[in-house]
Parts: sequence; structure tokens; C-alpha cells
Amino acid sequence: MNIIGRLTRDAQIRTTSQDKQVVNFSVAINESYRNKQGEQIEQTIYFDCSYWISIKVASLLTKGTLVELFGRISARAWTNTDGLPKAGLNFHTSRIKIHGGSQKLTSIQVTENTENSKVVTNNSEDDLPF
Repeated sequence: MNIIGRLTRDAQIRTTSQDKQVVNFSVAINESYRNKQGEQIEQTIYFDCSYWISIKVASLLTKGTLVELFGRISARAWTNTDGLPKAGLNFHTSRIKIHGGSQKLTSIQVTENTENSKVVTNNSEDDLPF
């Protein structure tokens, strides 16, 4: 599955108790549709995302950057400190494509290689046919 949205905060690197590093970030997706009454409804969906393949990408994932993520979704539920039930969506990211934002790059794609990960940069200025 893939989702496209903007980062709501800079990515953070966290180390687990098993000494594995993960990149955590949050993405907001804006969606609009018309209800049965014909009213335009604007809705924002937030995903907490994790990327386990390489921490190199963390410096590119800054607040406001437009990203396309490939991976799978899971839901989680918990009770907050006030005893109220809460729920959230997690996106377990396997591939990241950065479309723009604070970087001056048109497109960056982060892919998994069997031995290590790599960052592939695509500059559209070089790809123009004229």
C-alpha cells in the first residue's frame, strides 16, 4: 500500500532495547469529499511511521516535506493517563520517495538493497527533454 502526505515534524532516530535503530516520523494526509448533502468535507488523517532499513534517511525527513511511502498499515489502541481510550494508525514503511519540501530536490527515492540501503536522487532539471 502507499500513502502520500507531508511530515508533521522532523524525523527522529530511536534505539530499541535490542540495540536496533529505527527512524520515527509522522505524516498527515489531507482528504476532501462531498457528503450526501453535497457539503465539501475536509479531513486530515495522521500516521505514525517507522522505517527500520536505514537511519541515513532521517536527515532528509524534515517537517513539511512531501513524501510517498510504501509499506503496510496497522492500528493500535491504548488508554491514556486520564483513562480515556485512544487509537492511532501506524505505517510500517518499506520504501520512501521524497517529492519535495524543505529540500531543493524534485524527487529522492530511498530503496532497500539486500546488503545495504541506498539513497537515489533524481533531479528533474537533468531529465528534461528540452
